[in-house]
Amino acid sequence: MAMTATKTSYRTCPLCEATCGLEIVTQGREIMTIKGDAQDIFSQGYICPKAYSLKELHEDPDIIRQPMVRYGEEWRIVSWDEAFAHIEQHLMPLLQRYGRNALAMYAGNPNVHSLANQLFIPTLIHAAGTQQLFSASSVDQLPKQVSSGLMFGTSLSVAIPDIDHTDYLLLLGANPLVSNGSLMTAPDMRGRVRRLLQRGGKIVVIDPYRTRTAQEASEHYAIRPGTDALLLFAIVQTLFAENLLAPGCLGEYLNGLEQLRELAQPFTAEQVAPRCGIAAETIRTLARELAAAPRAVVYGRMGTCTQEFGTLASWLVDVINILTGNLDRAGGALFPKAAAGARNTSGVGGRGRGIGYGRWKSRVRGLPEFFGELPSSCLAEEIETAGDGQVRALITIAGNPVLSTPNSSRLQAALGTLEYMVSVDIYLNETTRFANVILPPAPILTRSHYDITFYQLATRNIAHYSPPVLAHEEGMVDEWVILLRLAGILSGQGAQVDPALLDDMAMTTLIKREVTTPGSRLAGHNVKELLAMLQPRTGPERVLDFLLRSGPYGDGFGAQPDGLSLTMLEQHPHGIDLGPLQPRIPEVLRTPSGKIELAPPLLVADVARLQVALERPAEGLVLIGRRDLRTNNSWMHNLHVLTKGKERCTLHVHPDDAARLQLCEGTIAQVSSRVGTVTLPVEITDAIMPGVVSIPHGWGHGLLGTRMHIASEHAGVNINLLTDETQYDMLSGNAVLNGIAVTVTTRDIVSPPTVA
Repeated sequence: MAMTATKTSYRTCPLCEATCGLEIVTQGREIMTIKGDAQDIFSQGYICPKAYSLKELHEDPDIIRQPMVRYGEEWRIVSWDEAFAHIEQHLMPLLQRYGRNALAMYAGNPNVHSLANQLFIPTLIHAAGTQQLFSASSVDQLPKQVSSGLMFGTSLSVAIPDIDHTDYLLLLGANPLVSNGSLMTAPDMRGRVRRLLQRGGKIVVIDPYRTRTAQEASEHYAIRPGTDALLLFAIVQTLFAENLLAPGCLGEYLNGLEQLRELAQPFTAEQVAPRCGIAAETIRTLARELAAAPRAVVYGRMGTCTQEFGTLASWLVDVINILTGNLDRAGGALFPKAAAGARNTSGVGGRGRGIGYGRWKSRVRGLPEFFGELPSSCLAEEIETAGDGQVRALITIAGNPVLSTPNSSRLQAALGTLEYMVSVDIYLNETTRFANVILPPAPILTRSHYDITFYQLATRNIAHYSPPVLAHEEGMVDEWVILLRLAGILSGQGAQVDPALLDDMAMTTLIKREVTTPGSRLAGHNVKELLAMLQPRTGPERVLDFLLRSGPYGDGFGAQPDGLSLTMLEQHPHGIDLGPLQPRIPEVLRTPSGKIELAPPLLVADVARLQVALERPAEGLVLIGRRDLRTNNSWMHNLHVLTKGKERCTLHVHPDDAARLQLCEGTIAQVSSRVGTVTLPVEITDAIMPGVVSIPHGWGHGLLGTRMHIASEHAGVNINLLTDETQYDMLSGNAVLNGIAVTVTTRDIVSPPTVA
């Protein structure tokens, strides 16, 4: 018998924000090799260890490949029709009895890596008709989206460091050599950082931990967790006090400069230094260096978002870039112009409606929605608390909130009381074990890919489409079909609805919205004619083709024959380079004033709270998280290639604290907060500042009822048994995951880590 021929495919890695290009060789359904695509227009052959894990992920025997329904403690494999019939039979009467807000939805981080889910989850949300919407955004990034939306007009108008051309990079709470960039899509961050230093540039890292990035940097200063906004305000105050302002051509587009000057006055370097742990003269030096550098940029990420003043810290990052003249110029912070799906390229540039927020509030605590979502920290109480609108059913989509949201022991208990739960997921994990039905999408390499979101955050304008590497096997169902069938049930059309009809309806709605948008390239076009020109494509490919063709580089359905389309991207398997980032102000702005809002009222009102914190005495021992290059989220712990080697779920403690607490290397420590306790091994290191301890996120796999064998063998402990759902950023509702007050004691046992 002749051997099956090998096939070489090119696709973008879907496992993190770096969007590295891969070259994958397959033989039949077997993956032979995975390596970096040397011809990829963005990553140029670079990949990290996560890319190699795609082979193991494809072969993982724990992955769910057929729908499952839970009967008591028993899981049974059923047909797709049976699964959807079960959902209709049990979920719809519940909603008819209690109302639409009895249903909550939670979307996890992997959704942003899925073309289908980015495009079709909105259809499901619309059909659900509930205000109880939650996602991983309010766990790690919402403050940056809120501050960017208030200043520039849309939630993804995030100014991106032009790292390839800057002379001076100030990083706060960011570790891009491990995260591969975050809200900054840039493959090979190690190479980019080293090239910055080789051309004579300077990198300064502000972080309570000497991270891998800090080890490569010119300077590292340890900061007390949760005080980044104070440090940034002191830099702003210094810029004003020493007349170092140089906004340049941005000046005519600024609202609120004098109000900002007044707000900054109390935050002098001398006042801030004792609170943040960085000397006053160092703070002034940072301000002077930023002002003097030919091209400089400030970048803050996870550490600046997951704290009490996350939105203020995110705002002040952009404020400093503006005051030093480094916003919207090469080598500073620039706004990408994405090829598809960006709100800041739609309609008439230079002015817009701005962002909406607070249109409804959470039922129990009264926290406002942002961008259609409520804070994930509220989910448990919305399930627990009786009354009108109590959550009684839940749909999770590629999410594991039991491990990723604060005080997860409370959420676990709450999930156990739900009347019904559906999970769209590939694993029986710590969250989906509570589901009544699990709907597994087709394997990752059988799906097409395009990074709608990450190309809106990239350090270079590119477009790269990846067709499926492998064909479907019998019984596999695409994510978008699953979502549309769920939408059909929730909209009252039944479990047997034809997803093709819903696909056509969603596509028609999108076209109608575009042709009626003032300033659109397609304004006034005939909807039916445009729909016909997209044939025979369906599903995500049809939507993507429309977004590309109607976007800023698109062919305009014939108006620009050499413009972008999905057909063109299919002919360029290594991607298309659309050029470096360019200045976009005022065109990028979508604020009602048509200006950059330096002092949005919502942020101004919160400064008084920050002033109170300036006088607050420092906490005792506090907890922060950390991450590793070989991991991203909890589901990646079920792959041997990413979990092998030294155990990584350990408690990092400074030698001074270890001596004071009588902790020894490798012994078991008990860590307790207001909400919980965990025990895990101690690792003593001077990389962490005194008074701070660290546990990595995403672990805690030793729970009954899961089927993730490798993860269970490397269970670790869940840091979110210690984080507190009552602590959140008042502006955005984002969870506080850093700076949690804890106590650490020794245990007279030597055993594997356990969860209490």
